[in-house]
Amino acid sequence: MAQNTQPVTDATFQNDVMNSSTPVLVDFWAEWCGPCRALAPKLEEIASEMAGQVKIVKMNVDENPQTPGQFGIRGIPAMLLFKDGKQVGELVGNHPKENITQFLKTHA
Repeated sequence: MAQNTQPVTDATFQNDVMNSSTPVLVDFWAEWCGPCRALAPKLEEIASEMAGQVKIVKMNVDENPQTPGQFGIRGIPAMLLFKDGKQVGELVGNHPKENITQFLKTHA
C-alpha cells in the first residue's frame, strides 16, 4: 500500500480510528472502484502535507463489511472524518485535492 496512508480493518478500526488522539480521515474504497483509485494519489499528498495534523487511513469495503455498514456507507469513495472518537464530517465522491484539504482544515 501507499507510504503516507495506512490500511485499517474492521478489527483495527476501534484502536486506529476511534482511540486516536489525532483526527483521522477514513477513506472507504474498493479495488474495482475507478473514482477510488483516482482519489488515492490526492490522499497520499494530503497525508504527507498534513502529517502530524491528521491521519489518513484506507478501508477496503469488500474485505471489511462491518464498519462501512455501521456508518451507513452506501457509495464509494466515501470519506469520514473522526475526531476524539466521534464522526465530525463526511465527503462522498472524488473531490479535488483543495476541497479535501479545506474540509480537513475546517473540521479537524
